[in-house]
Amino acid sequence: MKQSLLALLTGILLAIGWPTYGFPLFIFVGFVPLLLIVSHYLNHPRKHNGWRLLLFSYSGFIIWNYFTTNWLRFADVFGASFAILVNSLLMSLVILIYFKVAKRTTVARSLTFLVACWLCFEKLHLGWEFSWPWLNLGNAFSEQISWIQWYEYTGTFGGSLWVWIVNIVVFLLVRDFKLFTQKTKIKYAISIVMLFLVPIVISVLIGNSYKDEGETFEVIALQPNIDPYNEKYSLTNDAIADLLIKLSNKEISSNTSVILAPETVFADNVRLNQFNDSGFKYKLDDFVSSNPNVNWLTGVSFIQFIYDKNKVKPKSNQLREQVWYDDYNSAVLIKSSAEPQLYHKSKLVVGVEDLPYQFVLKPLLGDVMIDLGGTVAMKTTQNYRSVFSTNTNDLKLAPIICYESVYGEFVTEYSRNGANLFTIITNDAWWGETEGHRQHLSYARLRAIENRRYIARSANTGISAIINAKGDIVASLPYNSQGALKSDVVTNTKLTFYAIAGDYIARIAMFVAILVFLIAIFRKNRVKL
Repeated sequence: MKQSLLALLTGILLAIGWPTYGFPLFIFVGFVPLLLIVSHYLNHPRKHNGWRLLLFSYSGFIIWNYFTTNWLRFADVFGASFAILVNSLLMSLVILIYFKVAKRTTVARSLTFLVACWLCFEKLHLGWEFSWPWLNLGNAFSEQISWIQWYEYTGTFGGSLWVWIVNIVVFLLVRDFKLFTQKTKIKYAISIVMLFLVPIVISVLIGNSYKDEGETFEVIALQPNIDPYNEKYSLTNDAIADLLIKLSNKEISSNTSVILAPETVFADNVRLNQFNDSGFKYKLDDFVSSNPNVNWLTGVSFIQFIYDKNKVKPKSNQLREQVWYDDYNSAVLIKSSAEPQLYHKSKLVVGVEDLPYQFVLKPLLGDVMIDLGGTVAMKTTQNYRSVFSTNTNDLKLAPIICYESVYGEFVTEYSRNGANLFTIITNDAWWGETEGHRQHLSYARLRAIENRRYIARSANTGISAIINAKGDIVASLPYNSQGALKSDVVTNTKLTFYAIAGDYIARIAMFVAILVFLIAIFRKNRVKL
C-alpha cells in the first residue's frame, strides 16, 4: 500500500509541475517518492522486486503522461493511448535498469547512472523513429523563462540535469532524515536551496544583461482560423488565397517585410512541378508585386508523382503498380521577381506523417496511418535545414514547420545555416481547446532562448504569436480567432554556445552511463541504500 501511494504521488507531483497549467517547483521533488520505492526494494531484497518496481513506476508515469498529454485523444484515441502507454513503459524501464545497476554498485555510482541513463532516454526520444520528446524534463520551465536564460549554453538538457540533481539531494535527505544529525540536516537543506536558487539567479543576471542589437523588421502573422477537420479540405486554394490576402490588407504597411501563413494552409494537394502555374500562386504573386518589400512565407501541401522506380525515395508512397508519389508538408517563400524557395518538413508526427520502422510494421499491421483529413500518406523529408533568402540581405528566415519546433538541436541547424529570424508555421487546431496548443506555443519560447532569435509564429487556429530572443511573448492572437498579428522583430546573427555545441550534455551522459554500467558489471562493491 505504501509503495502504491508513493507511485501515485510521483505521478501527481510531475503532472502538476508541467506547463502550461502547473508550476515547475513540483518537478524538483517529483521523482523522490519513486526513488524511495527503489530504496525500499534494495534494502528488502525479495523475489520479483524488479517486476513490482516496474509496475509501480509504470503506474506513476501513466498518471504523469495522461494528465499532461491526454489532449492527443482529440486528434486520435489510438494514437493518444499508444503515446501514453509506450512512453510510460520506456520511462519505467529506465528506473528498472537503474535498480539493476544499483544492486551491483555504490550509491554515488548508481545515482550518477540514473541521471545519465535518463538523459540518454531523452536523447533517444529526439532521434529515433518513435520520437516523442514532449515530456523531456527541460521542457518543464517553458512558462518560467526567467529561470532558464542559461539555456543558450545548455539547451533543455541543462534543465533536465538540474531537475535530477535537486531530486536526488532531496531524496537523500528524506531517506536518511532520521539518521542525520541536526547539523547534517541543515547542510542538506542549504544545499537544496542553493541548488535551486543559484541557477535562477544566474538566469536573471543573463536575462537582464541581454540586449537586442540587430536590424528591426515588421512582420505580419496570419491566423485564418479554418476548421482542419472539415472546412480546410473543402475550401479551394483560390478561396484560401483570397482570405489570406484580405487579412493581410487589414494590417499591411509600407514597412511590412514578412507575411506568414500557417502550415499546409493550401491543403488541396498541388503538384510540385505545376506550382508556378497554379491559380492561387498567381494571386500571391500579384500581391507581392503590388507590395515589393513583402516576403510571403506560407505552408503548402505538395504531391509529386514518380514513374521511375530508380527515383523512389525511402518515404515515397506507392499509388498503384509502377506509380509512386512523394507527399510533402512544405514551406514556400514567395517574393517579387524571383523563383519560390522551398523547404520540406523533416521532423514528422509519428503515425500521422510517418510510419516508424515501416519495413517491420507495415507487413505486420498494414496501413495504420492516422487520418486527420486530406491525404493519408507518409511525408517525404529533406536532410538539410533550408534558410530562406529575402529581398534584403539583412533578413534570413528559418522556415520551421509545426512539430519541428519541439526539437532543440534540430532547430539550431537553422541558426548555423545563417537564419537570423525564426518563423514557425503550424496548425494546432487538431487538439481543440486543450493544453496541447498552449504547450506547443510554450515550447517555442525555449527555442528562442537557446538560439537568441526572435520567433514569428503563424498558427491556423491559434495561438499566433511574436516571441522575443529572451522567450517573452510580446504579442499574440487568441485561440479560435481570425486575424492578422503585426509586430516588429529584431534579427540576430550571433551564434549561441548551444547553437554551436548542440546536445553535448546528452553526449557526455551517454559516455557516463556506459562507463558506470561496465563498472557495475565487472565490480561488485555495492553499498546498501
